[in-house]
Amino acid sequence: MRKDKMDVISLPVEFDRSEIDSRYRFVVAVIKRAKELHQGAVPEMPTRARKVTTAAIEEVLCGAVRVLTGEAALEAEKAAGKLTYENMMDEAKQKVSFPDKPTDLRKDLEDFLLRKTVLLDEEQ
Repeated sequence: MRKDKMDVISLPVEFDRSEIDSRYRFVVAVIKRAKELHQGAVPEMPTRARKVTTAAIEEVLCGAVRVLTGEAALEAEKAAGKLTYENMMDEAKQKVSFPDKPTDLRKDLEDFLLRKTVLLDEEQ
């Protein structure tokens, strides 16, 4: 790799310890942001990076992505888990209120196949 073409991922990364308390938290933040970018999230800042990991590193280093630490991180994690639990419960309630009836589906399929065979017989 030429020196003038080096990108941020090739360099040693230095970050503000008052914003991000450890290298582990930095890596986790970059991983989560890279995953979001890979899934189609809009970048928070303009970048020339072609790789989502490099763009994520740039965003976290520049402070474009907020990294939670301490109590705020614990509260956010609990809230995210609660949302996931609530979503799962909503899906379960919907299945109870609208159960799949295999007998109805079977009847519909039999009617469809019967009409299809009748149409095929008429064409011949």
